[in-house]
Amino acid sequence: MKIEEVKLTYKNKIKAADRPRISCAEDAYSVFLKSWDQDQIELLEECKAMFLDRQLRVMSIASISKGGMNGTVVDLRIVFAMALKRRADSLLLAHNHPSGSLKPSQADIGLTKQFYEAGRILQIELKDHLIITNDGFHSMMSDF
Repeated sequence: MKIEEVKLTYKNKIKAADRPRISCAEDAYSVFLKSWDQDQIELLEECKAMFLDRQLRVMSIASISKGGMNGTVVDLRIVFAMALKRRADSLLLAHNHPSGSLKPSQADIGLTKQFYEAGRILQIELKDHLIITNDGFHSMMSDF
């Protein structure tokens, strides 16, 4: 009988002092926007997650999903699997609205609530969920 062994290991490749610190939604917006493909931000909806350490320094950013012009599917299990593997203390979500609208949809509000609750249980706090465009952002946490 063969059984696979699970072994947890981790090594930081970038020193904490060299990573940007997120102290407000504007900081998160700036870092997220730099990671976005500017040729597609007004074409396709995409969701990204930013993983933070205890000092709110960016550990990494991951593209979670890309969709069409009106939506994308976000699986919170995948995001939290990444957060656990990355040893994240907290996370931020961001997705763009190709239409340029910063108004959250009911689906956006529901997704934020799901991530907030799952994060509370896993002790990986959802710091914010941003809707972004080239012209600005909306903080979903300001709605709660």
